[in-house]
Amino acid sequence: MADWKRGLRRVLYPAYESRLLRRMPANLPQHVGVMLDGNRRWAKEVGRDTAHGHRAGAANIEPLLGWCDEVGIEVVTLWLLSTDNLNRPEAELIPLLQIIEEAVDSLADQRKWRLHPVGALDLLPAATSARLKAAAEATRDVDGMLVNIAVGYGGRREIADAVRSLLHEHAAKGTSLEELAAVLDVEHISDHLYTKGQPDPDLVIRTSGEQRLGGFLLWQSAKSEFYFCEAYWPDFRRVDFLRAIRAYALRERRHGT
Repeated sequence: MADWKRGLRRVLYPAYESRLLRRMPANLPQHVGVMLDGNRRWAKEVGRDTAHGHRAGAANIEPLLGWCDEVGIEVVTLWLLSTDNLNRPEAELIPLLQIIEEAVDSLADQRKWRLHPVGALDLLPAATSARLKAAAEATRDVDGMLVNIAVGYGGRREIADAVRSLLHEHAAKGTSLEELAAVLDVEHISDHLYTKGQPDPDLVIRTSGEQRLGGFLLWQSAKSEFYFCEAYWPDFRRVDFLRAIRAYALRERRHGT
């Protein structure tokens, strides 16, 4: 992009963002899920290695959370690493896990947000799992926005884990399978999800131009609104976020009625 265009954007975008904020409707989402996609493609476009793309993506997390605070979001779920991503070559996966660990540690050090790991932590290296749990414990008493950190997360795996937990719970109570089948409803499974006790996401944002869920919050997103943004995650800006929030607020949500 030409230097004059960059300069023009630096002048115009703050005014445009302020206008978006002033005209933001009142019906804002309570819970926003974000699929932080496109780090590797961004790195390729700028001629750098994959790790550089992941670091650039990690650096954009804290600004995003600040934007969420700015408009009053109560819960944010960040999908940093899927269960499928765990099959990537070690040469990429190990540095990526280290970048995630450092990013989560940095968020915890801010003591602005209450961090909650969601995912199959047993699939992660012990050191990564331990640091995620430590970040959650360190921010347990923080009176701020709840931030779900989805690492080693897969929607199908979450539902399977929820059903497994439900079966173990009722087995401990002596409930037979026939008795459980007679009373089982959706709330029983919801109560065993990684996000149990939280509101379902009102809005799910995916960057990088991809228009698919890929397994993100499969159960919870049944009634969510979706916003797909062309920008790769490292290039996702405050103005992109505000546009997503505005698009959500202007939609008429009928929930099937």
